[in-house]
Amino acid sequence: MKIKEIIAALERFAPLPLQESYDNAGLQCGLTETEASGALLCLDVTENVLQEAIDLGCNIVVSHHPLLFHGLKQVGDATLVQRCIRMAIQNDLCIYAAHTNLDNAEDGVNFKMAEKLGLIDVQFMEPKTVCLGTRNVKSGSGVIGYLPQGEDSLAFLQRVKQVFGVEALQHNALLERPIESIAICGGAGDFLLDEAIRLEADAFITGEMHYHLWFGHEQEIQIAVLGHYESEHFTNEIFRNIIEGVAPALPIYDTEVVTNPIHIL
Repeated sequence: MKIKEIIAALERFAPLPLQESYDNAGLQCGLTETEASGALLCLDVTENVLQEAIDLGCNIVVSHHPLLFHGLKQVGDATLVQRCIRMAIQNDLCIYAAHTNLDNAEDGVNFKMAEKLGLIDVQFMEPKTVCLGTRNVKSGSGVIGYLPQGEDSLAFLQRVKQVFGVEALQHNALLERPIESIAICGGAGDFLLDEAIRLEADAFITGEMHYHLWFGHEQEIQIAVLGHYESEHFTNEIFRNIIEGVAPALPIYDTEVVTNPIHIL
């Protein structure tokens, strides 16, 4: 199977027009007419990830975060991005990113987070429909869903910490009512806090939140901040399911490189 066919499958699931205006999802570098030898799945592209792809015999790296977020005016070895581009080209690697288009897609990143928590009746928080030629595609920012049975706030937060492998979970004061409805936005999702409150969610889970937004919500909503990396590390499961659906015989690997740049002492 050619690399372009794998990319086509990824874009059927998460069409590029679903991405935010500031984003740069899609092909980052490489030749797509090449036969795929294997796919390495990751959140971030680093030199170690690319070396892992080379060692495994993979010629396509599928990442959640784009390597090329801003334009390059030179390609040398001054920055991580420049070095990765040179390394990819020198080793005939194709790099593809599905970022906010995957966040905004039905059954995308936020739906996967909801699935991991066992939520039911999951819907977009801010739904919209995008017209793509002859078909309409459901899209939206964040999701809201419900626990089959209400949970005590401390027990819920402990389960969130365990499910997402969080070393240090940030949260506000414990909610003094059962948690039943949960709003979710992976990554930097604090822009949806007010919408979560408007939708009367009992809890809001995201990857990052600005300090001043924490104030004034005591007993209004339970806030839980996982960390950006921790909130999205199940994204590879989505990539794997898509690629296996069109190329079941293709070797597919999850990176063993931990690309989270944040360490907790």
